[in-house]
Amino acid sequence: MVTTLGQDVYAYDIVEDWAKLPTGWSFKEVAAVAVDPQDRVYVFNRGEHPMMVFDRDGNFLTSWRDDLFVHAHGITMSPDGTIFCTDDGDHTVKQFTTEGELLLTIGVPGKPAPFMSSEPFHRCTHVAVDPNDGNLYVSDGYGNARIHKYSPDGRHLFSWGEPGIGRGQFNIPHNLCTDDDGLLYVADRESHRIQIFDAQGTYRDEWHGVHRPSALCREPKLERWYVGELGPGMPVNEKFPNFGPRITILDLQGNVLARLGDLHGGEGPGQFLAPHGLAIDSSGDLYVGEVSWIVFGSQQDPPREVRSLRKLVKKG
Repeated sequence: MVTTLGQDVYAYDIVEDWAKLPTGWSFKEVAAVAVDPQDRVYVFNRGEHPMMVFDRDGNFLTSWRDDLFVHAHGITMSPDGTIFCTDDGDHTVKQFTTEGELLLTIGVPGKPAPFMSSEPFHRCTHVAVDPNDGNLYVSDGYGNARIHKYSPDGRHLFSWGEPGIGRGQFNIPHNLCTDDDGLLYVADRESHRIQIFDAQGTYRDEWHGVHRPSALCREPKLERWYVGELGPGMPVNEKFPNFGPRITILDLQGNVLARLGDLHGGEGPGQFLAPHGLAIDSSGDLYVGEVSWIVFGSQQDPPREVRSLRKLVKKG
């Protein structure tokens, strides 16, 4: 039986067990997902093979560079066809070709900047690329409260942000995305908002109505934003309904169009555990990566790997 999330133009059929993994292979959990112009799907995960590539039907194509990653966190498909991988365990951003050739490393592998020093990087989380000039933005992340801007060749330009809940301040800047005008959208996770900045780092606006936003994905054709929201994380509110985990669809002004998911998180067909990475293909189908091991599987008795990747096929 197929499970459908959402209604009308916001309806999606869930494809369970979409990814056909090689025998004995495992994701452990999926931190991030990206799709290239050929609709190949790049699954950045925390298993023994951190980068796996599939076709749009879920057939395994290849994996690469098992030796280079410590703790997968973010993946970004650049307009020039290269891929940026953010490794919060290695404190680096690495740029690759789609075949896995390493082109650029930003940061010093294995050497974090001092905690909350504002210097790059201390557990960086994600990269966004300005489509107009190729400049890079890096959210930094767990051990800083900062956005760093770089030239396409990795030269540091400037940074902004500090710990706090005011404008231009951050409480875990977790994910980034740009639009066609070069505006930067920052999922300010623990402040429950998305902040918007121009290319100079000037605050423009912010959106509310999201709970612990962890993933951002823009759908240009239909002019929609998709937000992956983590659910309640404290013992006193972990059973509260209607806070996620879920996927929320926004219009270009940040208004809620639809929410996908149950009132509670879980392993049910219509539930999510921990949406952490989103990507959309040329047909409008959505890929959802979840850090389900750390928030759920590792806490079971005995610990067990649980679902961490699903494809949502757009209806109609």
